[in-house]
Amino acid sequence: MMRLDKFLVETHKATRSEAKQMAKKGLITLNGETVRKTDIKIDENTDIIAVNQEVINYKQFEYYMLNKPSGVVSATRDNIDKTVIDLISSPNKDLFPVGRLDKDTEGLLLITDDGNLAHELLSPKKHVDKKYYAKIEGIVTEETVNAFEKGVTIDGDYITKPAKLEIINSSDISEVLVTIREGKFHQIKKMFLSQNMKVLYLKRLSMKNLILDSNLKSGCYRELTKEEIIDLKN
Repeated sequence: MMRLDKFLVETHKATRSEAKQMAKKGLITLNGETVRKTDIKIDENTDIIAVNQEVINYKQFEYYMLNKPSGVVSATRDNIDKTVIDLISSPNKDLFPVGRLDKDTEGLLLITDDGNLAHELLSPKKHVDKKYYAKIEGIVTEETVNAFEKGVTIDGDYITKPAKLEIINSSDISEVLVTIREGKFHQIKKMFLSQNMKVLYLKRLSMKNLILDSNLKSGCYRELTKEEIIDLKN
């Protein structure tokens, strides 16, 4: 149970003061009946609340899968570049990206307002797998695979945690899959640089058990399914 005004605030339909004005104007109904006060208790799971005849569904948190395009920054606001939040059409001002992808990196990015889930996914103690597809300038060999598995030195003295490197195609421009469990700044680029190779293209395919929807075009997003949310939380 919660107060009606709290319900309207959490569903991003009105501030408390705006909700009061709506109620006075007779714009809010509870189970089909007009209500004039917003301090009444409602059951957010069973009661039917409508504003201007639009039924409002209660969601405690919002979860979106975004296929991040290149050129967009992983931030809530930026004075120069478009942000990933700018791509999401929602009145929810509390949305934020879970982790970050470099400006030129594409692929899966989770957008939410669920701080607890974000902490669980980003905590170094949780060892959450993040899988990427990459094009590499240089011939990736089994020697490179072994180096990634043992950990390579970046930033002068930091040894990365073991990473899984799978070779799709080895040539002057190699194609690989990389799975890491940490997220240092430019980490994958620096790991290949330590092997005298350069990342030409990078796209995140999955995070934990959330897999980028193959039908989601670059720059597009969709809400997570209930099953995907449950899987992430488990």
